[in-house]
Amino acid sequence: MNVLEYRTIILGGGMVAGYAAKELAERGLKPGELGIISADNALPYERPPLSKSFLAGKDNEQSVLINPESFYAEHGIGIHLNSEVDQIDLSGKRLLAGDGQEFRFDKLILATGARPRTLNVPGADRKQVLYLRSMTDSARLRDALKSARKVVVIGGGFIGMEVASQSAQQGRDTAMVFPQNRVWQSLFTPEMSQFFGMYYENHGVRFVPSASVQQIGENSVSLSSGVKLDADLLAAGIGVTPSTELARTAGLQVENGITVNEFLRTSTAGIYAAGDVAEYQDVLFGKRRRVEHWDNAVKQGQYLARCLSGDSGRFENIPYFFSDVFDLSYEFWGDTEGAERTEYRGDVNSPSFSAWWLKGGKVIAAFAMNRPDSEREQASRLSLPAA
Repeated sequence: MNVLEYRTIILGGGMVAGYAAKELAERGLKPGELGIISADNALPYERPPLSKSFLAGKDNEQSVLINPESFYAEHGIGIHLNSEVDQIDLSGKRLLAGDGQEFRFDKLILATGARPRTLNVPGADRKQVLYLRSMTDSARLRDALKSARKVVVIGGGFIGMEVASQSAQQGRDTAMVFPQNRVWQSLFTPEMSQFFGMYYENHGVRFVPSASVQQIGENSVSLSSGVKLDADLLAAGIGVTPSTELARTAGLQVENGITVNEFLRTSTAGIYAAGDVAEYQDVLFGKRRRVEHWDNAVKQGQYLARCLSGDSGRFENIPYFFSDVFDLSYEFWGDTEGAERTEYRGDVNSPSFSAWWLKGGKVIAAFAMNRPDSEREQASRLSLPAA
């Protein structure tokens, strides 16, 4: 059995790994101290372009890398791609891979990410049904869009909105199907949903709310509402499931993700979790949280690099994400849960407005689209309930 040893191993080759490696290198990482083990076939890359510029063909595999290939060799970072780890031995501080490779560590960061939820209906295994999570997924969907005529997007949230936008911009006949009665109901206020609904329809996207997929035919999709849509490509964005199986089998606590504290530590010394897979204690909002956005993975990777370099502060970060759809760009900060009212600046029926969610007189979340820099700066400094 081939055995490799690293002071720190990051299990998962996504954004946590890419940004942690970058931060560690800036803090004097020594050659041979860090190993990254990834089941992916690509070096750590940025995920936002996968539903934006990469999907549109404006970015390629090299331009979305977090660090160039030469970076890892220059800093003596061990990169192990296409490597499937089958077992985590916590007491022995070992990772056992399916090909017989053994990795030993002093510190372990679990950044195994999440996988797309899949449709469970007749015909869901047809080749025209695609999902979007990895670079390979995005490349497959990008290529399929080139020849598609009628595209049906399943899901009314973040990924569904971005994919539908790209599809329509490429001239495809696009419909968007979701079970809620308005688009992105979990985040948008009714007024915001109405604006985006009108905007999308004006740009060629047909919304089909209050409907779910019942069956997928060779070139059609049958819905619960009785409607049957023509479709030679179906893109489903119905959420993700954190990849916690290895952690659970190893004996780590798993709830909505791998359970960690405000320092991103598990209950086992030397074992951390970060990114989409980590359910951490949010000290700013005073609640348990798992976040599936780019900013969180970046910040948690950087944070753990600082921790491993001697910093002792807790992880503090206001949840944040951004989106680009058609010619609109917007940003969101915070958490709307428990909001008592929402106030707007600008015209919510136009492409320039901001929304402010308030609880107990404090702003707990904010949305800004095409607004003055002063509003954006104010939105990023929320008055949080537990801060």
